[in-house]
Amino acid sequence: MAEPVSLMEVLNGVPDPRGAQGLRHPLPSILSLTVLAVLAGMRGPESIAQFGRDHGARLAWALGFRRSKTPCKATFSTLFRALDVEAFEAALRRWIAGRLALAQDDVPRIVSIDGKRLRGSRDGEAPGVHLLAAYAPQASAVLAQLRVEASTNEHKAALELLGILPLENTTVTGDAIFCQRDVCEKITAGGGDYVFPVKENQPELLRQIALSFGSDEPFSPLRSAKTCGSAEDRRVHDER
Repeated sequence: MAEPVSLMEVLNGVPDPRGAQGLRHPLPSILSLTVLAVLAGMRGPESIAQFGRDHGARLAWALGFRRSKTPCKATFSTLFRALDVEAFEAALRRWIAGRLALAQDDVPRIVSIDGKRLRGSRDGEAPGVHLLAAYAPQASAVLAQLRVEASTNEHKAALELLGILPLENTTVTGDAIFCQRDVCEKITAGGGDYVFPVKENQPELLRQIALSFGSDEPFSPLRSAKTCGSAEDRRVHDER
C-alpha cells in the first residue's frame, strides 16, 4: 500500500487567490494552520489566529512559515473570502482518504450519508443552511458535503455527493430517504454496497423483503431481537 499523502502535499495543490506581490505567508502554511486549529476546536478567523500565536515560533517553522509570527485575524478573513472552497475541500478529501486506517482494497470501508441543518445558521426569516455530508467513521471525519436547499432534496443531492466519493469496496449507510433505486444503482455501479432501512411508505418493497425471510408478517430486526428469546418462539422455530 502506497504511503498516504501529507497535509502539506495536498494543500500545495490549492490555487492561491492572492496577488503575487507582497505575500508574507505561504498559502499551504496558512491552510495547514487553519486545519489544525479547527481540529483543535477553533471556529473562526480570530480564534484560528490566536491558536497560531499561542503555539509560537516552533509551530510556525514546522508548518513552513517564513517568519516566526503566524498571520493575524485580518489575513485569515481576507483569504477565506477569496479562497476556492471546492478546491480546498477536494484537497482535504484526498488527505482524509489517504489516512483511513481501513483503506486497503481487501478491507471494506463504511461511509454514512446524512443531512443536518447547520446550527446557528438561521437568520430571521432566512432558513438555516442544510448540509448533506458523507462521514467516514474510520477517520472520524467528513469526506465531503454539499449544501441542500431543503431536506426534501437530500435524495437528489445524494446522487451528486456519491459522484465525488470513492465507492469501490465501500458500504454506504443512511436513513430511509436514500432507499431509492437510482441511489442504490449509483453505489453498486461504483463498486460499493449499501445498507438502507425500508419503511411503510414503500409497501411493496417492504412486502418483498418480508417474503424473502419466509413470512408474510412485516419484518423488523428490532422486534425479532426482542422476541427471539421467548419459549414460544423457540418452539415455533424448532417445529419449522
